Amino acid sequence: MTDVAEVQAEKGFADPAQRVTGGWIALFATAWLGIWMAQLTPIQLLLPVQVEARIVATAWQDKVIAFGVISGIAGVFALVAYPLTGWLSDRTTGRFGRFGRRRPWIAAGTVLFAASLVLLGRQQTMVGIGVWWTAALVGFCVLTAALTATISDQVPVDQRGFVSGWISAPQAVGTILGILLVSLLALGQAAGYEIMALLLVILVTPFVIWVRDEPVSQVHPHTGFWISPRRFPDFGWTLLSRVLVNLGNAFGTTLLFYFLEDHLKVADAEAAILELTLVYMFFVVAASLVLGKLSDRIGRRKAFVWLAAALQGIAALLLAFIPQYGIAMLGAALLGLGYGCFLSVDQALATQVLPDPATRGKDLGIMNIASAVPQAIAPLLGAMVVAYLGGFGVLYLVAGVTSLIGAVAVLPIRQVR
Repeated sequence: MTDVAEVQAEKGFADPAQRVTGGWIALFATAWLGIWMAQLTPIQLLLPVQVEARIVATAWQDKVIAFGVISGIAGVFALVAYPLTGWLSDRTTGRFGRFGRRRPWIAAGTVLFAASLVLLGRQQTMVGIGVWWTAALVGFCVLTAALTATISDQVPVDQRGFVSGWISAPQAVGTILGILLVSLLALGQAAGYEIMALLLVILVTPFVIWVRDEPVSQVHPHTGFWISPRRFPDFGWTLLSRVLVNLGNAFGTTLLFYFLEDHLKVADAEAAILELTLVYMFFVVAASLVLGKLSDRIGRRKAFVWLAAALQGIAALLLAFIPQYGIAMLGAALLGLGYGCFLSVDQALATQVLPDPATRGKDLGIMNIASAVPQAIAPLLGAMVVAYLGGFGVLYLVAGVTSLIGAVAVLPIRQVR
């Protein structure tokens, strides 16, 4: 294998030293705002309602399982799309490479994601819904695998916590804006998906056009997908922690609409989910920006990841043992505080444990599996828990325990404090 020093000498492989500007961060955050609106508005509202309208259910659990199956199938494709796209972006040279390594994949993923959402909104069968939601999630993976790699490519280590916060803050804002647009404008199924697709393209395009992406003239020969956790234990522990914490969060959020409608018997589940998302949004934004920057300043990541996962676990346990709407509001606040902190600090931590500077895209693609796949498979696993293992109380108990185990998984990491 080529010596790391020689690899870093190649333009585009060395760790960046120059801090990115406020303009760069603004374009980065704007792109993520469009991405999260396009992904999370369907997950939280459009897709559950669409599935419910198309399935002939004999019991309320049937729609939960149907939603879970569709999400689980899409998750299998995401498992491949993330590392494959990262690997391809690392190796993008030649005709397309003159635009940079990441830019062509960001643009291609945006087009696939947006087009799939438009077609998804027109589906009248469960098969059609499954096919086009899977295509949309693949587009999401292609886009975000390349976009997150730009952090390692262009952002210095001591700025990564703050910059990563501008992934998580738009997540909360994008979710609430998407739900507001669909709910307050009374958009129909097709119109809801179409407006999300349009906003995705509008908000990602400025980053593609104006942010530099230096081409790479040669490809590093290390091309394998397997990263040995024995050889790179910090990478393995970080990946495990991300899987568990994201899975715990997804257990707590992806079936929230059905929890409100069928378990708490809330009269207006759409209005209730909007209220909870507003609370969640406020704390995600505050935690991601303030705590991400604080972790940069003191040079520590692990303590923040531990705190974030613990807060998520507490929020889920409250919902498990005290299933009331008021407690759900408190849970949303704790979940937002914990997840906002986790998203910003853990993303920065992940960029610091990558095995090879020349394969950042592929390695971060593997790391990103821990974000997308739990979101995709949690509805299926959660539906099984709800339907066969004791209902929503058991689901939130599982969510809390999963998050807490994820917190423990960061403790063996040695490379990052």
